[in-house]
Amino acid sequence: MNGDKNILIINPGSTSTKIGIFSAGEMKINESVKHDDAELRKFPTIWDQYDFRKEAIFQFLKKHNLSMEGIDAIACRGGNVKPLPGGTYRICPKMIADMRSGIYGGHPINVGGLVAFDLGNQFNIPVLTADPPMTDELCTSARYSGIPQIARQSSFHALNQKATARKIAATLGRKYDEVNLIVSHLGGGISVGAHRKGKIIDVNNALEGDGPFSPERAGMLPAGDLVKLCFSGEYTKTEVLKLLTGGGGLYAYLGTTNVIEIEKRITAGDQQAAELFEAMIYQVAKEIGACAAVLEGEVNAIALTGSLVYSQRLLDSLKKKISFIAPVYLNPGENEMEALADAALRYFNNEEALSVYS
Repeated sequence: MNGDKNILIINPGSTSTKIGIFSAGEMKINESVKHDDAELRKFPTIWDQYDFRKEAIFQFLKKHNLSMEGIDAIACRGGNVKPLPGGTYRICPKMIADMRSGIYGGHPINVGGLVAFDLGNQFNIPVLTADPPMTDELCTSARYSGIPQIARQSSFHALNQKATARKIAATLGRKYDEVNLIVSHLGGGISVGAHRKGKIIDVNNALEGDGPFSPERAGMLPAGDLVKLCFSGEYTKTEVLKLLTGGGGLYAYLGTTNVIEIEKRITAGDQQAAELFEAMIYQVAKEIGACAAVLEGEVNAIALTGSLVYSQRLLDSLKKKISFIAPVYLNPGENEMEALADAALRYFNNEEALSVYS
């Protein structure tokens, strides 16, 4: 086993860069380097942040008296690349080119991928990523939307969903490709996936208006009413897209995405907050039930993961609605850093062949 390998983990976000060191079988350091919003606004595009993000990594290493010469691999959260099967990939020039093209979306994780790729070339160490957000293993039936001009897309919390599924399978004494699971990532966005024998055969598009509404996203909307809103003349395209992602969900009604604050409002007697919180849970339960149908009722376990799993109010209500389907297991938090480290270890231990991006 290669648990003694030193793995540098990079996970860039909109306002922070999470950086970690995994060594001797455990996460030795796990920090979130916060970036001042005013500083980030100085950069015209995300690609202009390249030197800024790279310097954050070097400052992290300097702070902890580390150097790149002591690193055996870099594991970086996957960027906006073309739809691809889940797995562990070595970041390659084609992947970088697709991230830079912007065709599949723009996000600081793309810049992080380029920084990691360049560091790997400079210091001659492998640079890996695993289960990017565009992981696509949908079955044929799941791809049809109802009109030919629109195909259902797979865009969700693949990294944490896959990692959680592997963890729960191990808890059951089974391998991931031996079980059927329903995994729900409950955070700022919500995704619910039907995992059948190691493949996510159906999942809601957690980014652009599908599935349950969440603290900041609108989820599935009545299509006719959405069309009328778009052509009302009251909103621009940008404003409508913002309503779907970032300005929808609990935020649209309550003006906050902070679930702790919302729960305090509920405790203080805010009836609207209570109804909305319960409605979100209700929609999650419906989506889980739909996944149970996709799996034809053969569900070994339901796994709940993400930051909202720390909410006891949410758990008490959700479990009442879904426990009849299968046993419910909890894996709170985003777990992305650990998931990236585990992917690198599977590579070093020859437990998983590297997938090829082509």
